[in-house]
Amino acid sequence: MDRKRKWVLSSGALLVIFLGHMTTALEVPLDPKVLEGLPQPPTITHQSPKDFIIDPRENILIYCEAKGKPHPSFSWTRNGTHFDVEKDSKVLMKPSSGTLVIDISGEKAEAYEGVYQCTARNERGTAVSNNIIIRQSRSPLWSKERNEAIMVQVGVSLVLRCRPPAGLPPPIIFWMDNNFQRLPQNTRVSQALNGDLYFSNVLLDDTRNDYICYARFPHTQTIQQKQPITVKVLDNSPSGERRPTFMAPLGKSSTQMALRGGVLELECIAEGLPTPEVSWYKESGDLPSSRMSFHNFQKTLKIADVMEADAGDYRCTAKNSLGSAHHIIKVNVKAAPFWISAPRNLILAPMETGILTCRVNGDPKPKITWSVNGVPIENSPKDVSRKVEDDTVILSDVQTGSSAVYQCNASNEFGYLLANAFVNVLAEAPRVLTPPNNVYQVITNNPALLDCASFGSPIPTITWFKDSQTSILNRDPYMIHNNGTLEINVAQPLNSGKYTCIASNNLGTKENHVYLEVKEPTRILAQPEYMVVQRNRKAVFECKVKHDPTLIPTMTWLKDNGELPDDERFVVDTDSLTIKDVTEGDEGIYTCVMNTTLDQDSASAMLTVVEATPTPAIVYEEPDPPTDLELTDQRDRSVQLTWIPGDEHNSPTQKFLVQYEDLLHQAGVWHNLTEVEGTKTTAHLDLSPYVYYSFRVLAMNHVGHSQPSQPSRQYRTNPAAPAENPTDVQGVGTEHNNLVISWKELTGLQSNGPGLQYKVNWRQKDVEDDWSSETVANASKYVVSGTPTFVPYEVKVQAVNDYGNGPAPETVVGYSGEDVPMSAPESVQVLVQNGTLAEVHWEPVLTPMVRGRLQGYKVTYWRERSLHQAEGQQGEQQVLAFSGNRSEGRLPGLQPYSLYTLNIRVVNGKGEGPPSPNQNFETPEGIPGPPSFLRIKNPNMDSLTLEWGPPQDNNGRLTGYTLKYQPVNNSNELGPMEEMTFPANETTITLANLKYSTRYKFYFNAKTIKGSGPTITEEAVTIMDEEAMKSNQVDLATQGWFIGLMCAIALLILVLLIVCFIKRNKGGKYPVKEKEDAHQDPEIQPMKEDDGTFGEYSDTEDHKPLKGSRTPSNGTVKRDDSDDSLVDYGEGGDGQFNEDGSFIGQYSGKKEKDTHEGNESSEAPSPVNAMNSFV
Repeated sequence: MDRKRKWVLSSGALLVIFLGHMTTALEVPLDPKVLEGLPQPPTITHQSPKDFIIDPRENILIYCEAKGKPHPSFSWTRNGTHFDVEKDSKVLMKPSSGTLVIDISGEKAEAYEGVYQCTARNERGTAVSNNIIIRQSRSPLWSKERNEAIMVQVGVSLVLRCRPPAGLPPPIIFWMDNNFQRLPQNTRVSQALNGDLYFSNVLLDDTRNDYICYARFPHTQTIQQKQPITVKVLDNSPSGERRPTFMAPLGKSSTQMALRGGVLELECIAEGLPTPEVSWYKESGDLPSSRMSFHNFQKTLKIADVMEADAGDYRCTAKNSLGSAHHIIKVNVKAAPFWISAPRNLILAPMETGILTCRVNGDPKPKITWSVNGVPIENSPKDVSRKVEDDTVILSDVQTGSSAVYQCNASNEFGYLLANAFVNVLAEAPRVLTPPNNVYQVITNNPALLDCASFGSPIPTITWFKDSQTSILNRDPYMIHNNGTLEINVAQPLNSGKYTCIASNNLGTKENHVYLEVKEPTRILAQPEYMVVQRNRKAVFECKVKHDPTLIPTMTWLKDNGELPDDERFVVDTDSLTIKDVTEGDEGIYTCVMNTTLDQDSASAMLTVVEATPTPAIVYEEPDPPTDLELTDQRDRSVQLTWIPGDEHNSPTQKFLVQYEDLLHQAGVWHNLTEVEGTKTTAHLDLSPYVYYSFRVLAMNHVGHSQPSQPSRQYRTNPAAPAENPTDVQGVGTEHNNLVISWKELTGLQSNGPGLQYKVNWRQKDVEDDWSSETVANASKYVVSGTPTFVPYEVKVQAVNDYGNGPAPETVVGYSGEDVPMSAPESVQVLVQNGTLAEVHWEPVLTPMVRGRLQGYKVTYWRERSLHQAEGQQGEQQVLAFSGNRSEGRLPGLQPYSLYTLNIRVVNGKGEGPPSPNQNFETPEGIPGPPSFLRIKNPNMDSLTLEWGPPQDNNGRLTGYTLKYQPVNNSNELGPMEEMTFPANETTITLANLKYSTRYKFYFNAKTIKGSGPTITEEAVTIMDEEAMKSNQVDLATQGWFIGLMCAIALLILVLLIVCFIKRNKGGKYPVKEKEDAHQDPEIQPMKEDDGTFGEYSDTEDHKPLKGSRTPSNGTVKRDDSDDSLVDYGEGGDGQFNEDGSFIGQYSGKKEKDTHEGNESSEAPSPVNAMNSFV
């Protein structure tokens, strides 16, 4: 609804509110007295649920209640056809109701299963209920079965299947034993959602013959029992420990669907030994902690009130000490239809327009169908005033007979929504719903709201009067709300009186009277003060209050925000609290609270109890607030304020701060006005016109400032002409033919009087024209139309009110609106600097052609094609902007050897001008890009084949390619560089005479006449010649010098081994130092590897490997059982060679010998085996 607001200033005036033409529907009145007298289409008020499961032992009760005027009649359909209630003696419809009572005694409840729908109709329309599906609850028996005993080994997993009978609703499953005791469950043994009992691994204790699955059917409260299952756990072949695997669900991933608003239950049950622990993680986000819970020992994740954001991948992880397993559950969230905005009932007057909206959402998107009085809208009588647009029905220029009930049905595969909304076309005279002679009481300076709730069709116009006067209240402080309520923003005593509201439309008029009483506020004048009292003395807190004499006050005292102790020592008088014989327990904060029926005020003070009178210490505190404020020497623009200072508390007052409140324009907000020295108690205050002043004073010392004093009495200054003009005056055009003059409005304090307006003046600059002017109110801008495009204007804004004009305003210069430029830059030239940079020059557009504030020039350019190609695909356009009045610019980042096109536009604040004619230019050649690829193919012993592709960007005519390569050894050191060049048309080359089993690094680039482009690199290895390696080994073994060297080494080792074993059989260590003294021949004495000095040879050193030791090429060492060799003293006796023939085995650690191979053996090692161990 549109209603105009009027503002009101003076009392004894007429308040008027105008109501715009009704373009939307009336709200349905909530007052039952109004509803009783109105004709109204039917509304379904109560119905049975859509899916109604009945107990076959009880009568069937199908609810259908509705209201309307006149009261509706009821009928039913069953399975889509009329259900004649009167013909079935077992069916009764309640009086004045559509509720059915079906007596099924002696009958089978199945006979009444089906889909029911109730219809409620009267002369104004027909409403229908949901489709109510009636189904009988069922609790079938378990099918007969014979369970064989289950034999399992210790440690294996096990599943005991329940497979309950399908009931309606589904049964609740639980497992118990023969004694009706629940079977204990834990992380190892747990029940799945389908009722099966899962064992992650079985124990011997799991052996029993009474695993019984029970199914409880909630509607019939019956329990069915499965045949007991016997489990025998064997331990003759126990299962070993193993990593977790999932028993349910199976596989790496699974899919699950959930409905929005429902409950999502995800389950992961794993087997393993030790028993796995299950954890959950959402891969696409966090789990919803506020709606999430874990059940069944973390094996079930339950999410309530499912949302679309809950879709995604959920990872469950089963983990034990041997490893972990993962399963991904992909959750898809669908949605049955749900309301965004259900259609609402409409009350329309004849010839008005209304809209019914049926906004729903769902997944898949619901299909919306409309019906009228229960009949599909396409089959209902045609109505030219009705237009259906998907989810909206628009009713235009309705007539008295257009009342009906509309049904909106939104459905998808997961459900449906059905809503009834009536359209009631009424012609009703106004009614005032607010009770007559209401008395409203408010406190001064608080808002007052006077109600005038009304109803009528068409919507009534509301008119307010005060004290039966006829003056129109159209200014501050009154405000009319859209619902007819009159608000007085800051109520004053002069606003008290009788108010009359009149509701009228073209069918009649109705009036109502209410009364407003504005009361004085409650204030505590003398507050309780902080007290320090000796024990067993008396404490007295004062609390003197001023209140409106017509209000009954109630004084309450609190201690620490609670009730006073029930103690006769506490005496409450009219304006004080006395505590006799104080004790330490009386310490605390005491608060006096003064309540009236409309407001309250409170003040607090602390009581401290001390033992004895201490030596008084000097206490420095903030000063007390000044008192007894008085106004003297009252003039139009000034007043004298005097006060009495409060207690300084041992700190002299340094200054007083005077503040004021403007009760007319800004009630409740205090502003600093002036400061005076602390030795003075008088202030001369300069005032502004048209202000309702109230003053207060604060005292300040070096500790801080006091609380504010009590406000002075109100002092009103007379209105006057404005003393200043609006600031921030500007003139800016928003369209090509207008000028918007804007300014910052004056505040209420700056207005100096009522009737504040602004006189706006303008004229075109540098043209002999008179000033044009317009006076506006309550505005901060004015639009001048019909101006030339972008010309300068002189503008000024002057404040005026009912008492005169403000000072002469200052003139500012603005510009009318801009338009897009009319012409393009001319004489466009392009100077190409190199393959990637060009300069563009142009002649600037003349100022008149710009038609606005020049912002710059925009150069648009694009690559047509490469000069290699006769035709090519046009590249993406690029734009460069050059600000200011420029005539040249640079285009960087061009592609060499290409054809480009460009144009230039001038830009102003309105937009871009037309483009200049397209200008073509070519870029010279540049260095090419890198070759598109370099591949190494067909590696051989001494050759490699290289294959390459031309650059993606030639940037000119290719002149050839350069290849450089060099070998790389095992320490990544680079060998000598070789270089080759190839013509541009060549794409492959085979390099010969390379070294076998050698890594090479290649550097490859393309060339134009401008030089070489970027280099790409690759590495490759030539193949090793295994036969050559073998041949080399054979040749080496047949060399005479090599055979002699090996024999000398073997002989030396043999002598050393014989000496060691002899010493070892004697026990103890063999001191090499003694051997040195006895035998000075160094060739038979071992030396330390690192420093060449002699050391000791002990048992433990027998097991250390000898450097450079080798094994035969087949990697094995053969020996007789009686022979001993160094292979016996290493864990890695099976040494082996790698591809290049180097030994990769190593002797390490000690060999553990059997008792028959201990120190008792005195056999010397076989020389042949010793050689085999080292050669």
